[in-house]
Amino acid sequence: MRTVRATAAAVTAVIGASVATVAVGRLASDAALKAPPGRPLPTEPRLTVHGTAAGQVTLTRHLATLRPGRYGLSGDGTHAVVGPVLEGVPESADTVVRRLERVVRGTLEPGDRVWLTPNLHVGDPGTALGLDHTDVEVPGELGPLPAWFVPDVRDTWVLAVHGLGATREQAMNLMEFLHRHHFPVLALAYRGDQGAPRSPDGLNHLGETEWRDLDAAIRYAVDAGARQVVLLGWSTGATMALRAAARSTLRDHVAGLVLDSPVLSWEATLRALAAARRTPGALLPLAVRAAQGRTGRHGDPHGGRRSGTPGPERVGIPALIVHGPGDTVAPWQFSRRLAAAQPNTVTLHTVADAPHGAMWNADPHTYEEALRRFLTPFM
Repeated sequence: MRTVRATAAAVTAVIGASVATVAVGRLASDAALKAPPGRPLPTEPRLTVHGTAAGQVTLTRHLATLRPGRYGLSGDGTHAVVGPVLEGVPESADTVVRRLERVVRGTLEPGDRVWLTPNLHVGDPGTALGLDHTDVEVPGELGPLPAWFVPDVRDTWVLAVHGLGATREQAMNLMEFLHRHHFPVLALAYRGDQGAPRSPDGLNHLGETEWRDLDAAIRYAVDAGARQVVLLGWSTGATMALRAAARSTLRDHVAGLVLDSPVLSWEATLRALAAARRTPGALLPLAVRAAQGRTGRHGDPHGGRRSGTPGPERVGIPALIVHGPGDTVAPWQFSRRLAAAQPNTVTLHTVADAPHGAMWNADPHTYEEALRRFLTPFM
């Protein structure tokens, strides 16, 4: 009897440990699979507003607040635009003073908790940029997908898709540039976004199922008169662009790819986000296995290639990758390897000191010049 009881206790302990292990893995994988649009990723620190004055805002000193460039500064109910760190302005050892360009929503008060975001603009292309646009619905496999269409004269459309933690407002960073060069733009909200259908399992699949919504946008553009399209994606939106270019039945209409901070190894990205939530290193493999089980992924997490290239497909059309070694969410080395492996089709534009999905923010001028050169053949 004692042996039976001891065995039962041991089995119960093992089962309990297994259940706890599964729970830990699921919780850690939520950092990527349940990243809410418009909210900061775990890698993005919460900052404190220490004060404001004419044209300046004082923030907590952090590597994030020392970044070069222009960013949105968001909080609960607030949004502002900040520029570079101001030189020669008195500051303490714990604070940084940046240029405050404008407050778009709410007010900035001392003590407010905020975070930096790539999204400079909020609203829509009309209210934020003064651009004529139409609110359209793209017929997707799960239901209607909201999108903004900014018309122009070219028959090459740019289809823009945001990435992790962002919304379609991210596309407005480049809309004025694209409008100056007369490209029609379709900025898509896809499954899981506000106003779009929910994914059947409620999870973000890091582009592996979401690409079908971009496929629907390609069909919409072609049916509306686009002769060809350029797919512009940030983060997991770049993954969607790669998948759509390889798998869409309309892939012959895809003329080029612009990939900003592409997620080329879902395992590396998941590990990075889980680690940013302070998941112990020994438990990170549990997060990967949990993600595999929850999303139906199987096999090599790099998509079957040791080099980390995105899936079994090769990039057979012109592609511009904009990425940099400062990205802690989607490791830059995978972009570098992809460009080195396919130099005839893939160009890598490296941006230093830029966080994930914010390559334009760090250096808008050189970003737009690289994009102009890439798009010249389509003009």
